[in-house]
This record gives sequence, structure tokens and C-alpha cells, in this order.
Amino acid sequence: MSFTLSSAAVRRTAATALAAALLVSLTACGSDSDGDGGDSDSDSGAKPSASATGAPKAALTVLAASSLTDVFTTAGAAYEKENPGTKVTFSFAGSQELAAQVQQGAPADALVTADTKTMDGLKGDTGTPTVIAKNRLVIATGEGNPEKIENLKDLADTKLKVVLAAPEVPVGRYSEQVLDAQKIEVKPVSQEPNVRAVLSKVELGEADAGIVYKTDAATATDKVDAIEIPDAQNAVAEYPAATLKTSEHAEAAAAFVAWLSTPEAQKLLQDAGFQQP
Repeated sequence: MSFTLSSAAVRRTAATALAAALLVSLTACGSDSDGDGGDSDSDSGAKPSASATGAPKAALTVLAASSLTDVFTTAGAAYEKENPGTKVTFSFAGSQELAAQVQQGAPADALVTADTKTMDGLKGDTGTPTVIAKNRLVIATGEGNPEKIENLKDLADTKLKVVLAAPEVPVGRYSEQVLDAQKIEVKPVSQEPNVRAVLSKVELGEADAGIVYKTDAATATDKVDAIEIPDAQNAVAEYPAATLKTSEHAEAAAAFVAWLSTPEAQKLLQDAGFQQP
């Protein structure tokens, strides 16, 4: 038996089909919006959408030298605000520790070290590095400088408890370099794994003095004094940044590394006491 649809029924059927098609289309468009569910890469591996500034959205992990802790925390927040949908998580440690993590395959997207030597040793693991900032050393003492330390030579006094970073740490290597150049022999009471550990020893009164970066001493002005080291006796620390070849978010990682050289990021670094590259 056959049935013949009336013209009205045909129109109703067509309207229903059109409405269904529009609903599917609107749902698909909504999935690309900036809503709560669209801020990270999907499990399907689809290419992440771009933020308002054009940088791909992604959840980035950045390995960064300990001396960048304060400024990068601020910089990361600024980058996330500028790039809605992007999340930047930092892992701070001594540069030598970061290098070991990279060599062991730790999941990360970018690396920023406190020296070019460490970065150069990872050429097979990184993209082309760019120096984003420079730094210098100071002598950190307890608040008020109770031991009246005036210069590097004073650190040779065996009555003083001096703490340095280990020689495999960039700041430890720089410290060794400046002391050797002045033919000053210092016997540290301890050698620490990163610059923040050196600063902490002085802050807590466990050491009379330590050599740290100028920017680190600036984060604890209520607890330590910073004794300037003349430029002729000082060392210049360079901070290279690079993407990691194992990154699952290569474009987003490259965008973040490039942003570190922009005027906005450079102002944050300089406000924190870093020098222009």
C-alpha cells in the first residue's frame, strides 16, 4: 500500500529537517568559543584555537632558572591575561637541574637558563635560543651588614661564614670566576644547589654572607643588604630562552619564548632589576 503526503506535510517535514541542521551547525560553532570547555587542547589532538593576540591556546610548562622565580610569576600572569585560554606553569630550579630534567625527558615546552653554557649543552633538545636578559652578582649580607663586609676581599676572612652556590650551578660558576680573577680564596661553609638556597641561608642568619644575583637580593631587602661588586670585578650572567623539541605545543611554546623579548616582558624584567640583553 502506498501513501501520498499532502503539500502541508511535505512543508512540515522540510522545516523539521532544516531546524535539525541549524542546531547541529550552531553546536559545532559553540565548541570553538572561548567558553570554559574550550581553553585547552582537546583529547582528539585537534589543533588548538588561537587567542585574541594570535598565539595558539595551550597549557604550557616552562622550566626556568631559580633566579627568575618572582619576575616570571608576574610575567606568566601577564601573558595569560594577554592570551586568554593559555595557562603557563613554571618549574623553577638550578639550571643544571633543569638540564638534567630535559635530558631525562621531562614533559615541558620551553626552557630558560641562567647561563649560555648550560643551554649550549642541550643543542639537540632545544630550538635556537634567544638571550632575554642579563644579570650581575652582589654580596648578600644580613640586614644592616653586621659584619661590615665591604668587598670581595673581605669574604676571605676565615671568621666569616660564607655560603656559595655549587660550582656546577651558574651562579656558583660565576662566583668562582670573579673570586679567582681577584685571587681571593674563600672557604664556604656550604655549597648550595641554586641561588635561592644561598639567599635563604643569609636571610635565616645561617651565613654571614653569600654571593647571589642582584635581582635575588632585591627580593629580600627587608632581610638582607646587597654589597655592590664593581663592574670591573663582576661577571655578566646571560639568560637564554628556547623551546623544547619534545613539546606537544610547539607553536604556543614558540609564541611564549618570542613574547619574552617584547617591550611588555622586557619592562617586567627590567623593573625586577634585570638588564637588557
